[in-house]
Amino acid sequence: MTSYSTSRIFVVGGTGAQGLPVIKTLVADGKYFVRALTRDRGSRRAQALAELGNVEIVEGTFADEDTLRAGFRGCDGAYINIDGFNTGEKTEMYWAIRAYEIAIEEGVRFFVYGNLDYALKKAGYDSKFRTGHYDGKGRIGEWILFQNEANSDRMGAAVFTTGPYMEMALSAMTPMTPSVEDGVVTWRVPLGGGRVPHVALGDCGYYARWLFDNPGRANGMNLEVAIEQVDYHELAAAFERVTGHRARYIDTSLEDYWSGPLRMAAGLPAGYNADPQDKSTMSFRDNFTGFWNIWKHEIVQRDYALLDEIHPNRIRTVEEWLRREDQLGQALGHGTLWERVQPENQAKQPPILKLSEDRRKGRL
Repeated sequence: MTSYSTSRIFVVGGTGAQGLPVIKTLVADGKYFVRALTRDRGSRRAQALAELGNVEIVEGTFADEDTLRAGFRGCDGAYINIDGFNTGEKTEMYWAIRAYEIAIEEGVRFFVYGNLDYALKKAGYDSKFRTGHYDGKGRIGEWILFQNEANSDRMGAAVFTTGPYMEMALSAMTPMTPSVEDGVVTWRVPLGGGRVPHVALGDCGYYARWLFDNPGRANGMNLEVAIEQVDYHELAAAFERVTGHRARYIDTSLEDYWSGPLRMAAGLPAGYNADPQDKSTMSFRDNFTGFWNIWKHEIVQRDYALLDEIHPNRIRTVEEWLRREDQLGQALGHGTLWERVQPENQAKQPPILKLSEDRRKGRL
């Protein structure tokens, strides 16, 4: 039987929202050493990773073969989660493929790809569900698993499929950032009666570690994760139960949604390094219209029994997540959830999404 055991892992996307807890969990007990690629080793996020110990920070870009080769060389594992909001859909697909190919060439034994659902396919190729930052990853996730059938004697591979982070429902500058209207926390999003399979970032570290700890079972797996299918009426009700403050969800038309806080971004390319003149480049409006249609029509589902088996202590409900987040925030001195969603306090906290923190800097 082929052995896929690893000890040194090259990570692309380590300073992203998902990469931070993944690396923290990988190096927590010293079993794994991580080499993390960043565009700016002096950034707040890169420095936080370096302080973990057992982490080497290397500066460069994934959009460069020499950088990828140097990153993979000497490592026997890889965790590749390319930032599609940097590259755009087309470029992300190319560099994800090259990363897989170069990893095999450089002797990596186990390759984990940070993935999102191929929602367009799951929706029967109906273009109202086309979402570039999902479909670009989803196509490559399928491609990697197909390649793995022929290449698993040289390198095992698994796909780790996440989704909208639960943290995005509270953080500033996300597609579902709440407002506070007359003292009521309000989510105005075009979700209808649909539900969102939100993912807890804290659980992402556990799942990624499980893939590397169990490569024999994980090889060829697409591990699709979430807390639960989150109903936003229940999100608001749970927020009220946890905080004692009023909250509500208001279904919003797409027209009203795009005339709100996101109107300034609507016409921008979904990837800030993508060519807006390229016909393959989606605008933010088109990309996130498809995004909300996915959840409104519940195109994406999860196998929660499998997740219970893999992660018995996982977060299972939005209320459980809110309670944990409220306690954690207070312990860290960030205040209660109610305090944290106030506009003046949201502006003081770093955004959860690296895209927002980078302010769309034009650099691959």
